Amino acid sequence: MKINRKPVFLLEAKQLTDPLDDVKSITQVVGYAANDGIEWCVLTNGVTYKIYKASEKASAPDKLLFEVSIDPRDSAGLSVEQLAAQLSRLSRDSLAQGVLDKLGSEIFTTGKVRKALDRLFIDAPKPLIRLIRKAIGDNSVTPSQVQQALGRIWDAGKSNGVAAAEHPEVSKEKRPKPRESAEYSERHHTQGKPSEVIELYRGLDRLCQDLAPGRITRAYKAKHVSWSLDKAIFCCAHLQQGGLRVWVKTDPKALDPSELFARDVSKIGHAGVGDVELAIDSLERLRAAQRFVRESFDRETRKQIQSG
Repeated sequence: MKINRKPVFLLEAKQLTDPLDDVKSITQVVGYAANDGIEWCVLTNGVTYKIYKASEKASAPDKLLFEVSIDPRDSAGLSVEQLAAQLSRLSRDSLAQGVLDKLGSEIFTTGKVRKALDRLFIDAPKPLIRLIRKAIGDNSVTPSQVQQALGRIWDAGKSNGVAAAEHPEVSKEKRPKPRESAEYSERHHTQGKPSEVIELYRGLDRLCQDLAPGRITRAYKAKHVSWSLDKAIFCCAHLQQGGLRVWVKTDPKALDPSELFARDVSKIGHAGVGDVELAIDSLERLRAAQRFVRESFDRETRKQIQSG
């Protein structure tokens, strides 16, 4: 497609049965776009559409920004309006307005900053420790105490295993031991997912962890990730290629019909815990979902107080 005679994205169509996961094919289409100075490329089989940012400094598969599928099996939980909104990102008007450019910058930059903070906070350099102690204004707080506090705060909100995998030289004593199940890990859920989905998951994780820093436990199951306070689960999420399916313990009868991303699943089989399901496919949806997660957390907290 061209806008003002300038190519803005390259589309390569494959056979309907092509799973679109061949690394060689992905590298090839991304390479074609990069060589021609085209920022965006789309790989599709007519049902699934994968959007890559050709100029992103990463391996070809990791240039995947987002993915849309019109197959009901791949887009369970998403409304027709949500699927249309995702596909509209590829419209001429959206491209002319820089919608993809803005989204790509936001998602990829956030991911880079998050990884940088992982490195800094897991083994904080002395200048950072000094800066924090100065901001605290209490000389009785030692550098070691600051480092331990950073570990507690950051490890509670960051993804388990990311920094450790990138920095195996960091000793286990310098950070709290990640709390996760023996059978599954975060990688089980994030591997192969588009960058936008991973950042949505990171954002949800931060939201849950910030409700009670240092007290929230994250567990990895076969089909979902759950967050709990003192063993009381208040949020679950399943990572799909096109977004998140999130379950919370709020009252399904109180749902606002205008909030199309939320639905009552009390009489429908689902993987997570909770009778309200949220279909989160963008940062805007994630912000709208915050009140549901907080309400679910508050309900579980009140139950614990009453039972205690």
